[in-house]
Amino acid sequence: GIVVQFGGQTAINLAGPLEMAGVKILGTSVKSIDIAEDRDKFLKLVEELNIPIPLGHTAFSPEEAEVIADEIGYPVLVRPSYVIGGRAMEIVYNKEMLKEYMNLAVDVSKGHSILIDKYIEGKELEVDGLCDGSEVLIPGIIEHIEGAGVHSGDSMAVYPARTISRETKETILNYTERLARALKIVGVFNIQFVMDKNEKVYVIEVNPRASRTVPIMSKITGIPMVNIATKLIMGKTLREIGYQPGLAPEGEFTCVKAPVFSFSKLATVDTFLGPEMKSTGEVMGVDKDFHCALYKAVLASGI
Repeated sequence: GIVVQFGGQTAINLAGPLEMAGVKILGTSVKSIDIAEDRDKFLKLVEELNIPIPLGHTAFSPEEAEVIADEIGYPVLVRPSYVIGGRAMEIVYNKEMLKEYMNLAVDVSKGHSILIDKYIEGKELEVDGLCDGSEVLIPGIIEHIEGAGVHSGDSMAVYPARTISRETKETILNYTERLARALKIVGVFNIQFVMDKNEKVYVIEVNPRASRTVPIMSKITGIPMVNIATKLIMGKTLREIGYQPGLAPEGEFTCVKAPVFSFSKLATVDTFLGPEMKSTGEVMGVDKDFHCALYKAVLASGI
């Protein structure tokens, strides 16, 4: 068999065709991957679990997109389905912008539908988790420093989360455990959340694979996520390999992730940050003091 969850979005997109070709996919099943990746199937799942997500619908034509956007209310976040790195994702504030977007974006998606979601202003939070099919371990909750709307790969982030309440942490733990169990995830996964100004937490998406923050979280928490995920994929449980399920206790160190941009090399790239990813790498600053960790990250990233 083969493991697809350490190969980014490309490997996840190949899981279905590989299984159809007779290849055995180890870890999280192709059916579960499809539920997490397919917008309509995922909507059905979160409705059944009674977990809030930003209001959204799928459009197959510019006319349909206008009706949906009017219904949800501007601003809306629009993107083609099944794309990588927030490609062609845009925050749209009015009908004129939407018309312009639909004329340009349909080419990018090659016949795929366009997803239209309510844009929620607030704070993004992120979790990298491990699941053995029934029990879940969360090494930590990551808090984004930029507001929602900047792609997670382009935003600075801090662990442990600094400005969220104990109740918010418990909500995130609850949603994470229920989603991982419902999707029967075996191995590693990533969930992105947005918290609005009233501290209501919404799930943005579940990625049934390792994310770019897995190496960072492994280093700062001392929990070797890829090592553990591989053992889970091979049939072990979290308890068998000596890990207690739940949210791991926070350590004494703070870590700040800073993105690295190659704007000097990629001269034609628009330098304004938004939902489409533009960074080409990242660094981590570690210290017992948050301000020192932030300083190290900024220094290392060359900002």
